[in-house]
Amino acid sequence: MPPSAIAYAELYVTDDRDASGFLIDSLGFVPLAVAGPATGDHDHRSTVLRSGEVTLVVTRALRPGTAVARHVEEHGDSIADLAFSCDDVQSCFDRAVLAGATTLQRPAPSLRRGQDTWFAAVSGFGDVRHTLIAATADRAGRLPPDRDWALLPAATGPAAPRPVLDHVAVCLEAGTLRRTAEFYEAAFDLPFYSSEYIEVGDQAMDSIVVRDAEGGITLTLIEPDDTRVPGQINRFLNVHNGPGVQHLAFLVDDIVGSVRALGDRGVTFLRTPGAYYDLLAERVVGMADAIADLRETNVLADRDEWGYLLQIFTRSPHPRDTLFYEYIQRNGARGFGSSNIKALYEAVEREREVAGR
Repeated sequence: MPPSAIAYAELYVTDDRDASGFLIDSLGFVPLAVAGPATGDHDHRSTVLRSGEVTLVVTRALRPGTAVARHVEEHGDSIADLAFSCDDVQSCFDRAVLAGATTLQRPAPSLRRGQDTWFAAVSGFGDVRHTLIAATADRAGRLPPDRDWALLPAATGPAAPRPVLDHVAVCLEAGTLRRTAEFYEAAFDLPFYSSEYIEVGDQAMDSIVVRDAEGGITLTLIEPDDTRVPGQINRFLNVHNGPGVQHLAFLVDDIVGSVRALGDRGVTFLRTPGAYYDLLAERVVGMADAIADLRETNVLADRDEWGYLLQIFTRSPHPRDTLFYEYIQRNGARGFGSSNIKALYEAVEREREVAGR
């Protein structure tokens, strides 16, 4: 019984109040639970945040020398755990270990009071781990099971997009793409879905998308072509000091409305040159009536044989630019074509040039 969904992503950060504040005040996440000294953990402080079907956990070390503190020192603010929901934790764990994953936590009962579920943890790419948790339908079911939590009262606030986690983009070191894809198929039954080799000027990168049969887990794995001029993927690997999650992509129903709402909350998105929209009607058939709104909001567009998609990328709110966010709207489009990946690559490169970095 392979994993069926990403239960949550956990960020280790330098300043949890600042990181949580961005997610709450800017992206519209709502705090769900807290853990820390008040719940018995004197080494760390964590907050669970949720928006739509996306659950994020923000964790800060309260003293030096802990695993969280070492991770942040090594990688900056970044995703440390992509937790997978499993119908059978033991079988998921056994399969992952058989495929070569390192055991980080053998199957054991949850440490949450009143929660009769099991969990385990294994290694993934780089220093990112995968906690395997039993799928549950209750409100607290997607909380990390390795600590106790205090649930917060239901909170309300200004309207914000209610997303689904569409995919996770992962930057890998050159030469490791195919074996990483093969590992995720063998360990978690995430088979090859698509691949693209993208050239942008003198730079190039290769990518493979792996996903489960139902589309609950989609990883876009990317490596730079080290025979070409170093670019944005190389820069991420340098500032992150190794492989890691580059961005999380949030699926929304109305991206133009979402971008306007998020802009009102202070979110800054990457800007797109006006010439892009001058050519858009020719490149993406059927978009003529939407171009004015897309130009105003800097939303990018692409089409495949099943339909079209719209997407935009935030600037990174983290000190070392080690993580940013994408918003995406799918109108029938299923894939991750070269135009989409190239749009991301070029958008980040343009931003670097403007900033002089």
